[in-house]
Amino acid sequence: MEQRQLPNATLVLVMGILSIVGCCCYGAPGLIFGIIAIVLAGKATKVYQTEPEMYTGYGNVKAGKIMGIIGVVLSILMVAYLVWIVSYFGWETLQDQEELQRKIQEMMGQ
Repeated sequence: MEQRQLPNATLVLVMGILSIVGCCCYGAPGLIFGIIAIVLAGKATKVYQTEPEMYTGYGNVKAGKIMGIIGVVLSILMVAYLVWIVSYFGWETLQDQEELQRKIQEMMGQ
């Protein structure tokens, strides 16, 4: 029987890559793309495990899932960092550049 491409294998890989890139955009896009990659990889893995000899592209699914997990972790770290920055300096300070520079200099001991 002829082998077919695993459904969504390429999409999982693309979403995994976008999750890593998206973590640099305040974390939200990376989190969304990473979760989509993980969910689609889970569905594709179930399809593959029923008849592994019928499908190709499982390597893309595994790589996409790993990148999706990495993207989710990096996005969570980015969101946590942003929450810490806002809680430490305050929202008003972040909007006023001179005040922000003054607080950073105070923090550095100058």
